[in-house]
Amino acid sequence: MRLAERFRDCVDERFVEVMRQVVRALEAVHPVRMEGLENLPRGPALLVGNHGLLGYETLLFFARLFDATGRVPRGCADRWFFRVPLMRDVLVRVGGMYGSQENALSALGRGHLVVSYPGGVREVFKHEPSQRYRLRWEKSLGFARVALRAGVPIIPFAAAGVDHTYRIVSRLRGTGRLWMGDEKYDLPLLLGRGPLPAPVPFWFRLGRPMLPIAPPVAPSVSRSSARRDGDPDGPDDRAVAAVHRAAWRAAQQLLDEVVAEWSGATRSAARAPRTRARADVTASDLVECAS
Repeated sequence: MRLAERFRDCVDERFVEVMRQVVRALEAVHPVRMEGLENLPRGPALLVGNHGLLGYETLLFFARLFDATGRVPRGCADRWFFRVPLMRDVLVRVGGMYGSQENALSALGRGHLVVSYPGGVREVFKHEPSQRYRLRWEKSLGFARVALRAGVPIIPFAAAGVDHTYRIVSRLRGTGRLWMGDEKYDLPLLLGRGPLPAPVPFWFRLGRPMLPIAPPVAPSVSRSSARRDGDPDGPDDRAVAAVHRAAWRAAQQLLDEVVAEWSGATRSAARAPRTRARADVTASDLVECAS
């Protein structure tokens, strides 16, 4: 792993404060509602959820986590950010890190809250309206392996409104292969209010913690043969798949619920005075996820 990709715990409070000022400006466009903060543990945890169009809702989400806990979340960032020197340097000073399993484990080992978006760029660069609020985690099992190895709870979270900032028209084919060598990075063709996003509210909700439990290995299966990554001390693939399925299912269910509530509230906002809705997620007990 190159030096730029290694975990560097070098958060700079000055940069964090600058980003908070940026967030205040964004909140004038996207008023934020945050629920489920009581589900955050005092120790390390892995937060997994959906990315919105272009991914800039991350700034508002991280700021609300910081304001509520006084802890700067560590975020797993796409490799693209680390190809841009200035962007990379700023990112690590506000809690960002190269999104590898090794870095996530290092951050969790230091007691941090780590935020991961398993859908990654596939959710940031949506190319069809049908992809809105759909978790595209089918190829992203790394977070489950990290949670099992670290023995930390997984906390699913959902963000509503974040896919309604622009209208998805199409994709600019070839742009992803040109600048990153992969068509998944094709830039989406979007329509907003000119170049600006629609001023919609963002709702974030943290779900109930899920404690990843590895199912027992059958006597007929050796522990070494059950592991794809070859790590003799790591979880076997069956355990990883079970935790991945459980977390994916819980996160999608939470997202569907929050989006439905958000849609109902925004449709009725012009017809009735806005009322404050109570938080639906109040449980703090752990949910074991196993097959």
